[in-house]
Amino acid sequence: MAAPKQNPEVVEARLASMSMPEGAAWATDIRRDAMARVQAMGLPTKRDEYWRYTDPASLTQGDAPQAAVFHNDEGPLFADVDRVRVVFVDGVFDPDQSDDLEVAGLTVERLADVMAKDIHWAKDLYGVLETRGQTPVARPLAAMNTAYASDGVVIHATGKAAKPVNIVYLHNDPASDAIIHNLVKVDEGAEVTLLETGPGAARLSKVLEVDVADTGTFHHVRAQGRDHERRAVTHCFARIARESTFKSFTLTFNGVLTRNECIIEITGDDAVAHVAGACVGDGKDFHHDDTVFVTHDALNGESRQVFKKVLRNGATGVFQGKILVKAGAQKTDGYQISQSLLLDDDSQFLAKPELEIYADDVACSHGSTSGAIDETALFYLRSRGVPEKQATNLLTLAFLAEALEEVEDEALAEDLLGRLESWLGRHG
Repeated sequence: MAAPKQNPEVVEARLASMSMPEGAAWATDIRRDAMARVQAMGLPTKRDEYWRYTDPASLTQGDAPQAAVFHNDEGPLFADVDRVRVVFVDGVFDPDQSDDLEVAGLTVERLADVMAKDIHWAKDLYGVLETRGQTPVARPLAAMNTAYASDGVVIHATGKAAKPVNIVYLHNDPASDAIIHNLVKVDEGAEVTLLETGPGAARLSKVLEVDVADTGTFHHVRAQGRDHERRAVTHCFARIARESTFKSFTLTFNGVLTRNECIIEITGDDAVAHVAGACVGDGKDFHHDDTVFVTHDALNGESRQVFKKVLRNGATGVFQGKILVKAGAQKTDGYQISQSLLLDDDSQFLAKPELEIYADDVACSHGSTSGAIDETALFYLRSRGVPEKQATNLLTLAFLAEALEEVEDEALAEDLLGRLESWLGRHG
């Protein structure tokens, strides 16, 4: 499904506002191909079927809208976790704030360095999954990222990683416009956890390409920062091989506009892919969009999509999720649930769940609900002396619990839960 093409002058103006980074010949070829694809597709507009609920204008205009820097008085997320920190400030790698990148079971490199090398395995992954993810739905902002990304992290898991890798995205410039592209290659039987924290920039475009080989395991936990005025569009492209595991969870607070897309291909038998998210938004300027596309193209695959949104004071939440089961992908188990908790009459939740199935021996389901706090449960808690604000927060946390359960590491889940409790305490 191609995106309705904008006026070519608009597209060229956007591309002219960016500079293509220098690199080795193979990197330049990939970037030029991506740029040509953007020019052919055009940039998204609200006329595009998969952008009908979200206005992409502030993501496609030449200059990034300014975003005031949010000064967070809380400590760093996952501070108690033994991890390797890789720090970017407004989209630029900061070696002084980063840790030593030597990790047992991993090689961790900077994208800008990798793209300058004549020979590197990244040649066979950079832009590859993004290109595959353009069918059947065009994703021109991802292709634009491939063409113009100036920095990122390249991770190769060769065994069980001794520590998680934590990419920290700091926002210091109110006018920053960052384009980051990360690669993760997980070898057969290898395992790695990637943590991503922070807003990144006033406007952030980020692509993550993950290739998981047979029996490999990839865990991904992301918190998108607390900046009130930030804008972000992110894409995660994953290819999952035989008996491998991919699990991704995202927690979102604040922000004017957030669009998270996750495109997963299950290409090997007995593979597992889970993608989940919890979102809490306050105010009419808050708009959060999760768009997910999972393709089953192998036997006995399992996928789960679990998304929960808590919205108040005119906030808007969007969920678009699809499960595609190709012919021959028998014994597929596909589950999708999207739910919103609306804490007032002004907020809204827009959902578009989809199933497209071409196999006859599958168990696939989807559901989407939107509602208010359970008055009976609220009355029960208040009748036992729990103040209304505290009771509402307890019920809100219970509502979000199913999404948080997708985080396997209990320490990480507890840290995220603590941040949720803190946010609800301030916004009650």
